[in-house]
Amino acid sequence: MMTERLAFLDGKFVPDAQLSISVDDGGFMQGVTVAEQMRTFAGRLFRVEEHIRRLQRSLDIVGFKSPVPLAKLQEQAQELVDRNRKELDAADDWNLQLFVTPGKYKPHGGSPEPIVAMLTRPLPFRDLASLYKEGQPLAISTVRQVPPDCWPPELKCRSRMHYYLADREVRSRDSKSRALLLDQDGYLSEATTANVVLYRRDTGFLSPKREKILPGISVAALRDLAEQVDVAFQEADIAPESIYEADEVFLCSTSPCLIPCTSCDGRPIGSGKPGPAFDHFLALWSETVGVDIREQAVRFADRAAKPAKA
Repeated sequence: MMTERLAFLDGKFVPDAQLSISVDDGGFMQGVTVAEQMRTFAGRLFRVEEHIRRLQRSLDIVGFKSPVPLAKLQEQAQELVDRNRKELDAADDWNLQLFVTPGKYKPHGGSPEPIVAMLTRPLPFRDLASLYKEGQPLAISTVRQVPPDCWPPELKCRSRMHYYLADREVRSRDSKSRALLLDQDGYLSEATTANVVLYRRDTGFLSPKREKILPGISVAALRDLAEQVDVAFQEADIAPESIYEADEVFLCSTSPCLIPCTSCDGRPIGSGKPGPAFDHFLALWSETVGVDIREQAVRFADRAAKPAKA
């Protein structure tokens, strides 16, 4: 018999198929949703405390109070993973999505009545295996990052129309490219749903200024790895043409951890292939979490083509 995957809604574990949010919810009506996405390594959520702290900051910004205490929510996130883990191979892992909405939309004002939910999904290993091997092409979009006087860069939310439009634009030029957004001053900001980091052999890593971007959990992990091996990690306003002066460029985000970028607007980055720094730091990351990240992706890349585990 198939085991039934569970989800979490307002303090209770429910069948995944029954997880639903009303079309009258403010998260649907106005896109007002605070969110975090985490992943597991060997069944344990990676840097879960940091994700929960970032969630708390986002809730403070939008004025929500979680109906579930965040310390308890952290425990329940791992419990949800543990309950669902029986669906997976012992060497497999999950994404966990956590989101908080304001509850029923109140067009004439009134206090929010937040709803908190969590769900798990298998990691997209087929896509990740391909990216680790071939790399990710980038393209700079004319769509700019949301300016900080609209909402703070540190707010992790689902209001992502600008990402959608940016990817739509660049994929009209190259269907495989991922959009890279500039800020209002024309400096590098972020890729869609990922931090961007440049690497040069002689100077180390260079990231956009922390106060101008989402404080990524994965880019913080990369900074820690760089410190461990005495590689500099600096922050600055970065002109777009600096991409072509870099030996390697990476995207940092939850599921893949680190993605090598091989071109931008059709011009090669470095050798035009995933480079030695990518191999080195992905290996260091693997050592830290006790999972060979690349090998795991290759191993489970064909999972979507296989029948579900009974």
